[in-house]
Amino acid sequence: GFKPSVPVVFCGLYPADNADYERLRESLAKLRLNDSSFEYEHETSAALGLGFRCGFLGLLHLEIIQERLEREFDLDLVTTAPSVIYRVHLRHSEALELHNPADLPDPVQIDHIEEPWIRATIMVPDDYLGGVLGLCNDRRGEQVTLTYVGNRAMAIYRMPLNEVVFDFYDRLKSVSRGYASFDYELDGYETGDLVKVTILVNAEPVDSLAFMAHRDRSESRGRLLCERLKEL
Repeated sequence: GFKPSVPVVFCGLYPADNADYERLRESLAKLRLNDSSFEYEHETSAALGLGFRCGFLGLLHLEIIQERLEREFDLDLVTTAPSVIYRVHLRHSEALELHNPADLPDPVQIDHIEEPWIRATIMVPDDYLGGVLGLCNDRRGEQVTLTYVGNRAMAIYRMPLNEVVFDFYDRLKSVSRGYASFDYELDGYETGDLVKVTILVNAEPVDSLAFMAHRDRSESRGRLLCERLKEL
């Protein structure tokens, strides 16, 4: 049977100049006509103004849409960090889907949070296997199988999608010098020790900079973001 495609990665798209908002809306509508797997809805940010919350099939899809908007429609865009859909289970048994970290309910009301996991297949030459396995383990990956075909290894890992949407693909290409190939499929939801990290600028929280992270990594990731903000 036919099933409509379901977005798994979300990010906010905002025009660098607010005067371009209408042009961005028209451009998204035109792209949607020939790519039904791409979704968008209106969103307002206190820091970035008017924009759209967009859903994509994956990171490559996100990059393609962003590139087309900038090249074909001559738009200068600001994108928020990619995030995934979390399932937030509240204490009175109600569950809701969280698309935007800024919308996380009061932690007192939350019973537990589930995050999407993927089953990733990585093909890599033997010479770079150690670095790839180290990267997967660093991203909370769980090894399923490791097999060899000639001088190439095929590693199958279960990993949280949240750990992949930031810079996993770039790091993978770096440690393998471009020789590794990566493919993944969704593999259900699991409960995780997740927290929302809020960034304050001049003592004011900026909703578009908020993100979800595993508790163990929240501080290091927040410090890294603050270092980049300081440079900017």
